[in-house]
Amino acid sequence: MPIKIPNLLPATQTLLEENIFVMTETRAITQDIRPLHILMLNLMPKKIDTETQIARLLGNSPLQVDLTLLQTATHKAKHTSAEHMLAFYNTFDEVKDRRFDGMIITGAPVEQMEFEEVEYWDELCEIMEWSKTHVTSTFHICWGAQAGLKYHFGVNKYPLEKKLFGVFPHQKDYKRSILLRGFDDTFMVPHSRHTTVSREEIEAIPELKILASSPEAGVYIVTTEKGRQIFVTGHSEYDAGTLKAEYERDKNAGLPIEIPKNYFPNDDDTLDPIVSWRSCANLLYTNWLNYFVYQTTPYNIDDIK
Repeated sequence: MPIKIPNLLPATQTLLEENIFVMTETRAITQDIRPLHILMLNLMPKKIDTETQIARLLGNSPLQVDLTLLQTATHKAKHTSAEHMLAFYNTFDEVKDRRFDGMIITGAPVEQMEFEEVEYWDELCEIMEWSKTHVTSTFHICWGAQAGLKYHFGVNKYPLEKKLFGVFPHQKDYKRSILLRGFDDTFMVPHSRHTTVSREEIEAIPELKILASSPEAGVYIVTTEKGRQIFVTGHSEYDAGTLKAEYERDKNAGLPIEIPKNYFPNDDDTLDPIVSWRSCANLLYTNWLNYFVYQTTPYNIDDIK
């Protein structure tokens, strides 16, 4: 889908150079098409990177995707300029009277904190409750998935002995899932986290189904029966160099960090990383948009409930 984003959003030029079909606001208003309205709550520190990564995956199909960016009011961005946030982001108060075909809640670097200790936890809970009646399908990523599973179903997160860091092979637990349509029997997904969720806890909840998992990385995708809530524990949206940047940041800071698994050729961090997850990342977001948003959402967006 051509993705409609603000004219001056920094992601625009990057995506155009990659031949991603980007449609600026100026061009979009000349087309008589009902766009899909997608709201993205961006909790990642490097917000421009995340905007670009998500927009890249939403942006190559015949329909318009109108992307609205959301920030928390209870936490101010420290790694993105105030000018950028003011120009391109909304607060919840500014969007809560609207309805959206889909919503994305990103990860956040707060996973080692208890949920209730996170500065914006109460606000996030309000947004997640609102999404149940104002959004056709909500797509949660990494810590956002853990937060959603905790809020909606009481699923706990647990600390890992060491950081799960690298690109890991996954398999389909539910082979008939249309969210995984077109996926290979084994597919790769990046992970970068210190906590995990329990398969046993999830399997004990009748409303939830595990769609995919990894022997090493654990549960990967969990969904409600009709896909109103989808929880994805990995980072399919990551760029080729995202894990490398995290690795070099921690290494240069003297923090304990291992070479990301299945990422550098022969684990040689002087070589360019091997990108092995891009095709399934595109399939994941395309399938979500098609089967759980476009095919499900009402034509009159005000009918979402």
